[in-house]
Formats: sequence, C-alpha cells, structure tokens
Amino acid sequence: MRWFGTAVAGGLGLVFGGPLGALFGAALGRGVDRGWSAKGGERLTLEQRSRIQQRFFEAGFRVMGHVAKADGRVSKAEIAYAESVMTRMGLGAPQRQSAIALFGAGKAPEFALAPEIAALHEVAAGQGPMLHLLLEVALSMAYVDGPPSRAQRAALETIRRGLEVSNGAYRRIELLVSLQRRVRDAGGDSSAGPGAAPRRELPLSRAYAVLGLRARASDAEVKHAYRRLMSQHHPDKLVSQGVSEAQIRAASQKTQEIRRAYETITRARG
Repeated sequence: MRWFGTAVAGGLGLVFGGPLGALFGAALGRGVDRGWSAKGGERLTLEQRSRIQQRFFEAGFRVMGHVAKADGRVSKAEIAYAESVMTRMGLGAPQRQSAIALFGAGKAPEFALAPEIAALHEVAAGQGPMLHLLLEVALSMAYVDGPPSRAQRAALETIRRGLEVSNGAYRRIELLVSLQRRVRDAGGDSSAGPGAAPRRELPLSRAYAVLGLRARASDAEVKHAYRRLMSQHHPDKLVSQGVSEAQIRAASQKTQEIRRAYETITRARG
C-alpha cells in the first residue's frame, strides 16, 4: 500500500487544492510514505501508516457524501465532482467501487459524522497536514454549488471541532477554497469540475515563456522550473504572511497559469 500516500494525497492536492495545491498534496503523500512522526516524536510503523491511509480514504469519501447531502439533496454537480475526484486519483475499478460505496454511506440518514471524525482523529493525531486536508476536502465539496448552506456549515463545524483544528486555521483553509472557486468561476478553469467552461490550452511558445524556458529544455528542467515557480507563487504561503485578499487571488491565478503551462508542455512531449 506504499503507493497510497503519494497517489491519494497528491491526487487530492490536485483536485481540492487549487488552494493548497498539488505541491502540498504531493508533499503530504511523500510524508505518509516515508513515515511521519507520531505524536510524541516516535517514527510511525508501516502498520500505523497503513491504518492512517486507509482511515483517511474511508473518511474522505464518507465526509464528501455527508456534506453533499447535508442540505437535503445531492446535486448532479456534487456527484460529478466526487466522480472527478476518483478519476484524478487514478483509482482502479475495485477502489472506485469502494469509493462510491463510501460516498453512498456518507449520504445515508443513519451516518454519524462525529464518530467518523473521532475515529480518524484517533489514528491520525499529530498529523496536522492530513487533518487539514480532510477539512479542505469537506470545504471543497461544500462549495461545489456555491457558498455552503446552514446545514453544511454545521457539518463543517463538527469536522473542525472533531479534528481539533483552530478557528484561525479553519478560516485560512476556507479563504483559500473560496478564493480558488471564484478564480475558477471567473477564468473557466476545467479543473474546477463538471459544468465549468472548457479551459483554453496555452500556445506551446507561451507555455515555455511562463516557465521561463526555451523549447530545447530537458524534461528535468521543465519539471524543476514548474516546481520552483509553484513554490514561489503558492497562495497558501501568502495567507500565513497576512497579505491582502487581492494578492492571494492574484497568486491563485498565477499558479493556475503555471500549472496550465506545465500541462501543455507535458502533453506536447507525450
């Protein structure tokens, strides 16, 4: 199950993470794979890592189902969004069926959110980035059809409290999610999920210019430039520095342009 950390967390970083981003997701995955320190400093065992990864997978899809259903109905956009998560995570047929079943379980009237969150917190205590990522998962689903409803807000607060995430950290995550949604709505970013306007591909020459490269750059140079620029411009860094909302929005737009440029080049290179 070693693939699970990088594939799932990296995939979620791409899907939910315009705000926290692909870099955050990939870093989270590598952290799980390499063995984070448990609460108290001791290194996680393979069994502990596997348990955390499985619990996160289960809780993530159940929580998405619950948040989608919290306002009384699950919209087509919410269903399509959950399906796009499965696709972008690269789940095989058995894993996809499992994810669908988990999403359905989260929608069920008998689903109990608080115990689900408590169970995740019990096995993942001390894994702050992973707990924050689950909040990002829940917030992203809540924002699919617009600002969260009152019932969705109540569910989000249950999650925040159960994971023992501070109000300040929660507000930062929500700010990034909401800003990214606005940027995507305004710019027609196809990664925003089904229903969004098609995203225009950058001309190849423009893509190289965005990354500051010449067309003869090696694949390694392209990847290095992409990672460096994403690190420099990522909006979550700006939030911690207390910059304005306008600056964060601009940073979100810039990271999308960098990602589009990288995708254009990698597609052109096969």
